[in-house]
Amino acid sequence: MANLTTILGPLTLRNPVITASGTFGYGKEYSGLIPFDKLGAITVKGVSPLPSDGNPMPRVCEVYGGMLNAIGLQNPGVDKFLHGQDYLPYLRTLPCPVIVNIYGKNLAQYGEVARRLEAEKDGIAALEINISCPNVKEGGIAFGTDTRQAAAVVAEVRKNTTLPLITKLSPNVTRIGDFAQSVVNAGSDMISLINTIPGLSIDIETRRARLANVTGGFSGPALKPIAVRMVYEARRAVSVPIIGMGGIRTGLDALEFLMAGANAVGVGTAIFSDPGCLLRIPEEISDWLDRHGCHSVEEIIGTFRA
Repeated sequence: MANLTTILGPLTLRNPVITASGTFGYGKEYSGLIPFDKLGAITVKGVSPLPSDGNPMPRVCEVYGGMLNAIGLQNPGVDKFLHGQDYLPYLRTLPCPVIVNIYGKNLAQYGEVARRLEAEKDGIAALEINISCPNVKEGGIAFGTDTRQAAAVVAEVRKNTTLPLITKLSPNVTRIGDFAQSVVNAGSDMISLINTIPGLSIDIETRRARLANVTGGFSGPALKPIAVRMVYEARRAVSVPIIGMGGIRTGLDALEFLMAGANAVGVGTAIFSDPGCLLRIPEEISDWLDRHGCHSVEEIIGTFRA
């Protein structure tokens, strides 16, 4: 059987499958449903300095080829995350690495949440910096579509923590490689991509948006070719580990990302309809590797040639 052990900088994962932020809650929501010792790692929902109720309802709708969401980064705030029994104290008991997604409305807030997590970092494997959410009116995507602002956020977080940093890049740019280089030069140890793409769905009976926020982030299977292309372009620009995501439902989907240059993959939208895919995807990767005479998943990373 092929070895699925995955190395992400200082992190060692039992397989390359990671839950994408915003799709797996804070872990406890899936206790009893998913055996955590079978996962490569989990990434929790975003954490900000202050609690946030997110956007008004309705904030999720199914569309052809995927879904739209405008959750708005609802979260308990860093204080409750650190000390609430359903958050970090629980996450510390899990048998897999835990990546904490963070965000802020300005540079100071990014730095603050990083500093607070650094002070109580036991049980946190890495931080994922969200500079690419399209569903908040302050911060979010604004930082992810300007190379200088993206670098400034990473530099501010880097000043406040020694934890490994993953920067989540926005797909809403023309040259993803420039953004990858910018955040790596500013101190990011890894990158993850892609986040959602803004979309709109209209109820033709009421002639109103199906989401209260009007627009939302589009994710799901239809996004995969765009995501694979961006991972390929990012790999040509940087040598740091990459977590690729966007429309992954099967091991065969994951293999495309790995061949394009990703070291690991994030699974998101598929979890909502089929949580068991988190267990099936590593098995399908392993089966493919065995059929093709590969001894480890590392052998296929970046092997795509245009």
